[in-house]
Amino acid sequence: MFHDHAIIEIEAGRGGAGAVSFRRESYIPHGGPDGGEGGRGADIVLVMDPQLSTLMDFRYRRQYRAPSGQDGQGSNRSGRGGEDLHLRVPPGTSVRDADTGEFIGELLEEGDTLVVARGGRGGKGNVHFATPTNQAPRHAQPGEEGEARRVELELKLIADVGLVGEPNAGKSTLLSSVTRATPKVADYPFTTLTPNLGVISLSDSRSFVMADIPGIIEGAHEGRGLGHEFLRHIERTRTLALLIPADALEPEAELELLRNELRSYSADLAEKPYCVVFTKADLLPADWPDPVVKAEGAWGIFTISSVARRGLNQLLEALWRESRAAIAAETEAETEDRTDFSFE
Repeated sequence: MFHDHAIIEIEAGRGGAGAVSFRRESYIPHGGPDGGEGGRGADIVLVMDPQLSTLMDFRYRRQYRAPSGQDGQGSNRSGRGGEDLHLRVPPGTSVRDADTGEFIGELLEEGDTLVVARGGRGGKGNVHFATPTNQAPRHAQPGEEGEARRVELELKLIADVGLVGEPNAGKSTLLSSVTRATPKVADYPFTTLTPNLGVISLSDSRSFVMADIPGIIEGAHEGRGLGHEFLRHIERTRTLALLIPADALEPEAELELLRNELRSYSADLAEKPYCVVFTKADLLPADWPDPVVKAEGAWGIFTISSVARRGLNQLLEALWRESRAAIAAETEAETEDRTDFSFE
């Protein structure tokens, strides 16, 4: 089963206590303090693992506690710090404080790490409290408590193209026809119960990632049907393909329904570049003209048949060009952000 949401309780390690100790050496009757510091408590760190695709591991274990630091010792010996606890998550995981809703961070690329709870600082030993008037302090600091919190993990798939459509619009058939993905395909609604990813391979070593989202029905943004559970997954796509069956009686009404559900769920989704794809063209008579629809703002309108492989090459090439253009725009925006310095 696909798990894209989890709430876990985490507690970083407590710092070790400082030591109260005094030198005991021959011929030195009044040895001074030599209590060492306590070790630092371990952090809890999220690490992006490209081999993972769901948050399933956090379904069976909800509580995590990092090791504490060791107490300080005599002879100015510091305690050993706790070893950080690393929790592996799939790419596209965003993290929030479950109680306040505060955004903590997200892990998108291989090598990304995120400290979600910091270990407590170790306490100072009594050597730190010696003064000319108190040369034999008999107290030390206790270690600090590590951070404890509840965090919410939410997975948003990362794909170049997101397929959006009503149940049985042909999304899974399209994905299985152009990638090695094996989504469930059947002649009844809601056969897709979880998002599916597939890699499109084109000539000249070109490729992009396509995501199939469960069917959208009217009211999906309010929790109806299955699609609302996974609308979050197309928030990180670069362009959308809105699929409508070629034999739809009212294609403009279906298109407006899809656009409205995206708009109602998120303003950002409504602004994403999109194209319209009429599917199942093999169901139309041979001499039937291609469907027509008014699609304001669409960068393209295509008619395909995944079964007969009609129009697939044209569609895939267009999707690749659009996704590359989006990447170029993102790179340019990031470059401008880095070089946009203001001087007074």
